[in-house]
Amino acid sequence: GEPIPVEKVAGDRVLAGTINQKGAFTMEATGVGNETVLAQIVKMVQAAQGSKAPVQRIVDKISGIFVPVVVLLSIVTFICWMVIGGGDYFSYALLSAVSVLVIACPCALGLATPTALMVGMGKGAERHILIKDAYALETLCKVDTIVLDKTGTLTEGIPVVVDSCWLTESNVCYLDILYTAELKSEHPLASAIIRWLEDSGASTCEAGDFESLTGRGIRMEVNGVTYWVGSHGLLEVFGSEIPDDTMKQIRQWQDNGISVVYYGEGNRLLAVLAISDRIKPTSIQAVSELQSAGIEVYMLTGDNEATAQEIAHKAGILHYKAGVLPQEKAAFIGNLQKNGKKVAMVGDGINDSAALAQADLSIAMGGGSDIAMDVAKMTIISSDLTKIPEALKLSKLTVRTIRQNLFWAFIYNIIGVPVAAGVLYPVNGFLLNPMIAGAAMAFSSVSVVTNSLRLKRKKIEIAESPAIGNAAKPDNEVKPLTKKVMKKEFKVEGMMCNHCRMHVEKALNGMDGVHATVSLNPPVATVEFSEGEKTLDELQAAVSAEAGDYTLKE
Repeated sequence: GEPIPVEKVAGDRVLAGTINQKGAFTMEATGVGNETVLAQIVKMVQAAQGSKAPVQRIVDKISGIFVPVVVLLSIVTFICWMVIGGGDYFSYALLSAVSVLVIACPCALGLATPTALMVGMGKGAERHILIKDAYALETLCKVDTIVLDKTGTLTEGIPVVVDSCWLTESNVCYLDILYTAELKSEHPLASAIIRWLEDSGASTCEAGDFESLTGRGIRMEVNGVTYWVGSHGLLEVFGSEIPDDTMKQIRQWQDNGISVVYYGEGNRLLAVLAISDRIKPTSIQAVSELQSAGIEVYMLTGDNEATAQEIAHKAGILHYKAGVLPQEKAAFIGNLQKNGKKVAMVGDGINDSAALAQADLSIAMGGGSDIAMDVAKMTIISSDLTKIPEALKLSKLTVRTIRQNLFWAFIYNIIGVPVAAGVLYPVNGFLLNPMIAGAAMAFSSVSVVTNSLRLKRKKIEIAESPAIGNAAKPDNEVKPLTKKVMKKEFKVEGMMCNHCRMHVEKALNGMDGVHATVSLNPPVATVEFSEGEKTLDELQAAVSAEAGDYTLKE
């Protein structure tokens, strides 16, 4: 469940069910079968699932006594007519008794719940919310506490380069050398650096004398010069010094739980890369929506305190706990339930499965492990947390529709049965024909189904959070004239840090009729032309003159 793969060396303990990413090793099995950690997690899942009480549905209880009661009412109706009217009222007694049986057919009552649930579950599937059973849809609206896993749930679960600090002038060859070195590396963080360099347009170069330094990093030679990439320990081996301002930045990264990789040439430090598990863009909005709905949000993670605190702060989560083991997650949820909380657990990994089974409602991420999705009652196929507030809204609408259906089904019977029995006959001589009673019975079923189908037209989408600065303007404010603006995107090669990005952005914005926004990851310039489109050559000329050796490509 770790966001960044954990490096193992000789003598370290490895667990069944985990994945070895690169390299090979010989291991000794110290526990097999039921003694493995994976087997213990499976046991906890089975125990939690078996402890759940069966769902008691109010409609099932009523249906169990409804038919006998109606038959009894029909018999009582017949007897009353015969007692009051005698033999001359036999036909009236028979018609009334049959009308009671026909009009009180429990079709509407039986359709009230399943039709609403069927439509609700179909509506959820349209929004990438897979609901396994009716219990999940009915329970979600009662949830007052949601527990979130961090890795792969709040965050993307994939390490990425989130920042970099270069101590040398921008030079594409340094990117190519780093790219070539990382392609040969077996370190867990190498894939993150490779993806980042590929987005920056790096390519391979001729290199030799590659060496992997266990626990420290890698080194290789290019044109007789030694280059190295790795940990702080490798930096000390080569005797490189870190400037004070760079050290300040490194400490800030480490305080936030971000992994740091050093890149150097001989005894000279060239760059420092910050690698972390990035929070999903939609997680912040999802947490805000849940808290606005009055739901307490908790975050549990096996990661360290610094990383947990940083992610919780970014997501706006007030309650979090770091360094939590799989069995401790289940115990934490159990304690919340003992305090009267209705708890939903959201997770994606094997280590979340016990907690998912323990919770009142379990929600898995579609991109997670098979065991998590198997245990969960609800799966977010797109792994987008904003789907949870949507599911919450869908649950409330569905339960409301069920209650409406039950209300009309009961009201129909409360009014229809006495009328069919003939209570209006002494007043105005009205006696219900069994054929009309049959039509009324059919109409009640149609009305329940129609009310359920109204769910399909309900909107459950969560609106995107407005951008900063898009607050409502006063009505008396003069609105600017709108212009037709053309927008294009260009790939930028050669950027290595935020300073590079700022130089390129400043150069483009210095052109008349051009407004540009440049991102580092991915390295893309989004350019808007308000006074006629500029050619690629014109844009490139401005960047080369004002920013330096950067290349724009369409």
